[in-house]
Amino acid sequence: MKTVSLARRLLRRGLAFLSVVLGLALGGVGIGGCIFSAPTWKGPPSDHFDGERFVNLEPRERGSVLKWQLTKEPGPWSDWHEELPGPPPPERVGPGDLRVTLINHATVLLQLDGLNILTDPIYSERCSPVSFIGPRRVRPPGIRFEELPPIDVVVLSHNHYDHMDVPTLRRLQEKFPDLRVFAGLGNRAFLESKGLRHVTEVDWWQEFPLSPEVTLVSARTQHFSNRGLLDRDGTLWTGYVFRGPHGTTYFAGDTGWGRQFAEARERFGPMRLAVLPIGAYKPERFMSPVHVSPREAIQASVVLGARYSVPMHYGTFPLGDDGETEAVEELKRALAERGQQAPEWWVLGFGEGRNVPPMEGASNP
Repeated sequence: MKTVSLARRLLRRGLAFLSVVLGLALGGVGIGGCIFSAPTWKGPPSDHFDGERFVNLEPRERGSVLKWQLTKEPGPWSDWHEELPGPPPPERVGPGDLRVTLINHATVLLQLDGLNILTDPIYSERCSPVSFIGPRRVRPPGIRFEELPPIDVVVLSHNHYDHMDVPTLRRLQEKFPDLRVFAGLGNRAFLESKGLRHVTEVDWWQEFPLSPEVTLVSARTQHFSNRGLLDRDGTLWTGYVFRGPHGTTYFAGDTGWGRQFAEARERFGPMRLAVLPIGAYKPERFMSPVHVSPREAIQASVVLGARYSVPMHYGTFPLGDDGETEAVEELKRALAERGQQAPEWWVLGFGEGRNVPPMEGASNP
């Protein structure tokens, strides 16, 4: 029995490693017309761009991908959950109103001040450069694609396959031709090569009006980027802040811990809502430079002054060593340990939407 168990374990590790190698090797083929690479940003140096690559302002050593793959101990994940979708979201919300709906992974529908914003949308079966290998979803999206309300804006935090899913972006543009897409510096060339229109590139802390009332701000994060072997950190990763009559909403995208949370609070004041990642955090020795843990996400919500927080980036694709439910269980455990001092977190079901009350002492226009 021990021999069989060991053989299965080695086979599982071998397949996981093969998946990573094939993903890297195939990831850049045909992308932007350059083998093993997506187009990268060409621009003047700055405090986070050295003339060739983007850098984190608080650099941390991540360690070896190969070592992680050869020593990984993934927690359990289900093969599939056959779940009913959530109810169709409202078509719009009014001025001063705010509603959040968790769809899957980092795909969240934010409805605020008459606008519908979709974050890092992915409806594909796999987050991979190819359809036959790579992380596969374990549940359907929480809202049917056909039942999405009119989408005005898509924000993309970075170009990894679980956050910048080209098939989904094409479907969205076909259904909503006036869709506006925002992504970090260097991503427009790739997106336009895939047929996307109305793409705006953003640098950290740049502001863009979405409507007469609502402003989008690109917010600094701690992460990295690549779609192939030769384009590592060639495009910018970012989070987003939305300011308007509803107050201020923060979407972190993927990020490790850093001063960016305090910077956002200093610039924009306390957040009415923060949408923060909690999954793919293990092994922490490898993941922590680029992915916050559930406990760090809680501390981020405190630093942001968030009245309400919603977790995302869990329970859809097996990406780290944490099991399917481990991130949520750790989040709930850490909140319970804080007792009455715990900040307000809503763990939404996939497809669940909730209206966010206004900040205390504030009134909707």
